[in-house]
Amino acid sequence: MTIQANETLDATGLSCPMPIVKTKKAITNLGPGQVIEVQATDKGSTADMKAWADNTGHHYLGTTEEGDVLKHYIRKASESESKEETKHEDVVDLENLRQKVEGDEKISIIDVREPAEYAFGHIPGAKNIPLDQLEEHIDEMDPEEDLHIICRTGNRSDLAAQKLAEKGFKSVKNVVPGMSSWEGPTEKNQD
Repeated sequence: MTIQANETLDATGLSCPMPIVKTKKAITNLGPGQVIEVQATDKGSTADMKAWADNTGHHYLGTTEEGDVLKHYIRKASESESKEETKHEDVVDLENLRQKVEGDEKISIIDVREPAEYAFGHIPGAKNIPLDQLEEHIDEMDPEEDLHIICRTGNRSDLAAQKLAEKGFKSVKNVVPGMSSWEGPTEKNQD
């Protein structure tokens, strides 16, 4: 399959949130209806690109793989299609979450990072549901429960928190800035 892109963006070697940050900047140079090809090596970038495009009104066309490189294709939305990028308003900082975890408070933590990221260190008791699998695991979560959504930096968790709130979850909090700054207790997967 050959896809004609108007611009190519090299985001190889970068991890979340950088492929999205660079895409946001690069897409402003395109005209409505034009397509950008974003080359990335971060396996989580597929879910990130889909969620970001959905959040902004741009059209995620799909992803192809060539070796280790993922090529994401996004069509820039026209003014009538695009929407202001929103942020989930219910935010909790790491210190607040740490106090709840160390105080044995009854909360649910959903870690939306990729399984490999989760394996190398996660908050004890956190459930790993990668962002791109959130829809298929929604029935496993209680809409009345106090959910704390975390990722590496707060970007993927923001998109996940918005999606859960749209689905009727009552108490969803985005944890910022995320695991990259977490200094509380962690566990590693023992295999």
